Amino acid sequence: MTDILNKKSGISPVYALIISPHPDDAELGIAGTIARWTRQMKKVVYVVCTDGGKGTRDRSIQTEELAAIRRKEQEEAADKLGVSDIVFLNYPDQELEETSEFRERLVREIRRFKPEVVATTDPYRRYIWHRDHRVTGQVALDAVFPYARTHLSYPGLLEEGFEPHRVKEMLFWGAENANYHVDITDTFDLKTEALKCHRSQYDTSASPGWFRWIRQAAMEMAQGKPYELAESFHRIQIR
Repeated sequence: MTDILNKKSGISPVYALIISPHPDDAELGIAGTIARWTRQMKKVVYVVCTDGGKGTRDRSIQTEELAAIRRKEQEEAADKLGVSDIVFLNYPDQELEETSEFRERLVREIRRFKPEVVATTDPYRRYIWHRDHRVTGQVALDAVFPYARTHLSYPGLLEEGFEPHRVKEMLFWGAENANYHVDITDTFDLKTEALKCHRSQYDTSASPGWFRWIRQAAMEMAQGKPYELAESFHRIQIR
């Protein structure tokens, strides 16, 4: 069942809709950029596709308990970044499928929030890439074009009042062929603070080197640019 956490405002057109496979994926891939947008008073909304209930090595915790923990962690992280709303689709972790039903749910949220930008995981990353990431990226891409913009696609949505919407551009994080970079030098600390909210995933006391790796990756993404730290994406503009 879809669950919308509406925190700061009513439903109105937003700047960016972030479609994330699991809690914490958005913070890894695009949190610095999100913080830039919200500092500019641009409204950002999350759609989190799965409950994250299998993301642990701890054999003492069950799926339902972990899913509840990860939901709270996602809410805390989104709050630090200034995200206004979170839509939890609550699919089971590791069980996303490229189905018409999943696509329709994403189309509904695109038409509901009417974003200029949709950001998600790159479905075309090769070899080692979580299957939920590949499925999410592909279904989000198809939802944006052509389904969200075509009135005869999912006619039941028209009956619910969700009119077609044309997204202007998409950003894909985790891309191997990045063509767009965002300066996150001034927002990297917020990215780190948001990641630290995901305590079930990252033990900051035991593995501080992991956060050094995050900074190193941001430095590498900024190579050749006139700033220190970046996030990189494959960007497509939809005309």
